[in-house]
Amino acid sequence: MKPSIAIIVSTYNWPKALNLVLKSLARQSEFPNELIIADDGSRDKTKQLINSFRSKLSFPITHLWQEDDGFRKSIILNRAIAEAQSDYIIQVDGDVILHKHFIKDHRANAQHNTFLFGTRVTLNACITESFLNKGKYQISYFSKDIKKRNRLIRLPFFSKFSKPQNKNSGKLRGCNLSYWRKDAMAINGYNEGFKGWGYEDYEFAQRLINKGVFAKRVKHAAIQFHLFHNEAPKGSVVIGDKLLEDTVNNKISFIENGIIKS
Repeated sequence: MKPSIAIIVSTYNWPKALNLVLKSLARQSEFPNELIIADDGSRDKTKQLINSFRSKLSFPITHLWQEDDGFRKSIILNRAIAEAQSDYIIQVDGDVILHKHFIKDHRANAQHNTFLFGTRVTLNACITESFLNKGKYQISYFSKDIKKRNRLIRLPFFSKFSKPQNKNSGKLRGCNLSYWRKDAMAINGYNEGFKGWGYEDYEFAQRLINKGVFAKRVKHAAIQFHLFHNEAPKGSVVIGDKLLEDTVNNKISFIENGIIKS
């Protein structure tokens, strides 16, 4: 039996990009059971955009918003995980366009006691600007201005050769990540001690592994396209490194500063 799917989209003040994300969700070959938008303090234009899609999508949208007080992605993601009613969560960022079989591929590769992470095709500044200005997109293997185009080749059977492993990967990105909700709850979600961009997704995955959940990389399936933007400044290196170091060295799986507060 196929698991019910919640897709979580994290966003912050980039409605033009979110518009493309939502349009790519509307084109999926398999739809999620619910969409949760984890909004880290965007202004009203984002809310207006989300409301405009409510009648266009065949699945319910939940818009979770928190006050803009710096980069607090871990906190809003925890609210989204807690809010989800579905068995399985697919997590993406608000700056990616999803291949039409993105959800289908994540669902097809879902297996118990395992989380998945995929890769992304990178769009350069020129094609990104064109898509954002037009409010629509069209991408093929022969499109100009894309990097790592071989990742665009979809060969879903290829994922069968990728075996789950009990170790983390430097290729893991939270923008293309899926996991069982019960596994996320078992480790108490994201560590809200992370402030600023970076580290939180890798540490979250490491605690899943410490809990005994395996990691599997999905190749040539669950494809997404990353819109170009300047990289945000990372959060505190000292704090991030210390939290991650503690998780690795002490084999921490459950954290107190997560979804459920002690």
